[in-house]
Order: sequence, then C-alpha cells, then structure tokens
Amino acid sequence: MSSEVPGPDVVIVGAGVIGLVTAWRAGLRGLSVTLVDPEPAAHASHVAAGMLTPVSELTYGEEPLLRLGLASRDRYPEFVSELEDVTGMTTGYRADGILQVAFDRDDLGFLEDLRRFQESLGVRTEALTGRECRRLEPLLAPSVRGGLLAPDDGSIDPRRLTAALLAAVGRVGGELVRERATELLVERDTAVGVRLANGDEVRAATVVLAAGPWVCGLGGLPPGVVPQVRPVKGQVLRLRARSGLRLRWCTRGVVRGSSVYLVPRADGEIVLGATQEELGFDTTVTAGGLWELLRDARELLPGITELEFTEVNAGLRPGSPDNAPMLGPTALPGLQLAAGHFRHGILLTPVTGDALAETLTTGVLPDVAKPFTPERFS
Repeated sequence: MSSEVPGPDVVIVGAGVIGLVTAWRAGLRGLSVTLVDPEPAAHASHVAAGMLTPVSELTYGEEPLLRLGLASRDRYPEFVSELEDVTGMTTGYRADGILQVAFDRDDLGFLEDLRRFQESLGVRTEALTGRECRRLEPLLAPSVRGGLLAPDDGSIDPRRLTAALLAAVGRVGGELVRERATELLVERDTAVGVRLANGDEVRAATVVLAAGPWVCGLGGLPPGVVPQVRPVKGQVLRLRARSGLRLRWCTRGVVRGSSVYLVPRADGEIVLGATQEELGFDTTVTAGGLWELLRDARELLPGITELEFTEVNAGLRPGSPDNAPMLGPTALPGLQLAAGHFRHGILLTPVTGDALAETLTTGVLPDVAKPFTPERFS
C-alpha cells in the first residue's frame, strides 16, 4: 500500500544545480516546493568546473543561446550577492575574465575567426599576442602563439554553489525528499505529481522535471511530451598547486584543434577538463581520457605535471536535440521542464531559476527564454 504525501505547489524531480535554483527562486515567489532526489548535487553539478563563458563557449549558429548566456552571466553578480547574503556561505565566484589561448598557428586562426564572429554580434573580446598572453599568465609555455581575452566572463565553484543553494532552499521552506521518482502521475490528461521508489506519492499543482540526462527515464511520461535528452560524458581532473605554481587566470586552450580548460580556485585547486564523449550512461574514468587532458594541458602549461593529483571524476552532461536548454511548459498540462542544458548548466543557473519562477507563477516565460520552450521540437 502506498501512502500519499501532502502536496506542495510544485514538485521538482532532480536536485542538481538547475533543480535547486528553480526551487529557491520559486520559493521566493511564495510557492511551496518539494525536491525529489536521492543524491542531491551529486552528478554533473558535482563534477563541473564552473566556467561562466557565454563568449568563450560560443559557436556559430547559436546566437539565441549566446543572448541567454549573456543575460545569465550578467545576472550573476546580483544573484551571488543575494545567495551569499541569505546563506552566509561563499560560492567562489570570480568575474575577472577568461583567457583563451592557441597552441599553434592553425589554433590561432580558429580563435581569430571566432573573434571576428563575436565582434559581428557586438561581443567584447580582445586579441592578444603570445607575449601578451604570457605577460598575463606567466605559467604559459613559450610556444603559445596568441589568444583572446574575454574580460566579462568568469567562474564559480559549483560545489560551493550547490551547497549554498541547498541552504537557500531550506530558508524558503523547501522540502528535500531523498528518494528516487519512478513514475509521473497523470490524471485526466494532466500531470498531478510523481510516485517514489518507496511507493509514496508526492502530488502537486505542477511537476518540474530537472533530472539531467535521466529526465526521459521517468515512467508514465506520455509519448512525445519530453524531447529526448542524451548523456554526454565528461572526464575531469582536479590538481592542487603549490604557491609558486598558482594559475592566475581561468584559461581555455585550443591544442591542435582540441579544447582543454584549466580553472583555478582561491585555495590552489586547479580543475582540468573536459572530455566530450557520446557513450550513453557510462561514467568510467579512462586512462586515455585523462592522458589526453594532461597531454594538451602540458603543451600550454609545462609545469602542470608537477602539481599534486587530488581527484578524478566523470559526469554526464544533459544534451537536448539541439544542445540548448528546454525551459517551461510542455504539451502536457501541469508538466514543465528545466532540462537539456548540456555544457551550460552552471552558466545558465540564474536565468533558468528566474525563468522557471516566472512561468510557475504567471504562466509566461521571460522574453530571453522564449526561444527555448520544449515545444520548439513539436
């Protein structure tokens, strides 16, 4: 026999960074919220490096996603200030720019093409010679040919961010149920809650699916309501620097066409990543994946092999059919999505929280989020 849990206004399936920010912002709007997740903040949010780079991540044909990313990046200072004030916790937020560097002449040509495209969209970047790159970041190899500075980009520590969001959800009265949701409850063609692995039910006026690459695995979903979300594996290394080897800048590199990034923390940690592998739900850490990361990083920072090795992880990014997020109502009344953020989950945290809180309370998405409704795939 199952028992029925008294229902909140909103039940959110998934307590990664996207589910957590949705719960916090909805709670601030006066909605009662329950999060359902057996392992909150334990998957992609735990592995992520935390670069806030709508400019450095920009690719051709993604102008609406760029606008969404810029809106979220520009929201971050106020968002972090509010979150840290409410919780008394730090998030490791930095807004001092991203340095993107090229290993060889072909890599530099790629960055130059990217810079011209960015300029055509009104995005601010600065072209640098190899010498100027090394002046900013003395640990860079003499072979670095040049690069770009994105002065408005930054980074945050996702582990600190999710810890603060968990605390903030508690401040607004949000409830966390550490159980797995197994089935969407649908009555009279309307989503009315979820069934848990222990047999309990959590009923709510609205269900939000924010379960990353597992969003389509919930039983009871009517066919075609939730577009397919695929897992994209990323392997990440964590190193620790001695005082003489501290990296000054959050650095992205292009090495013979491959991308690598190094994100420094104030305590000396450096996060090195990330591979991008279409291997289903495999989270195996492989020698080959780590070797590729260290090989490319060493071309840019020869001293990296002297750093202390502290941790290695593999996470699963949630990729939608067009690698852009799906935000807001679905074709099924009572069911909304906050899913498919792919590489951009940490960057898009503030704008996602605000967009979902708006549609949960008014039924209308903000203009910047309207291109990302799930129904664009209908």
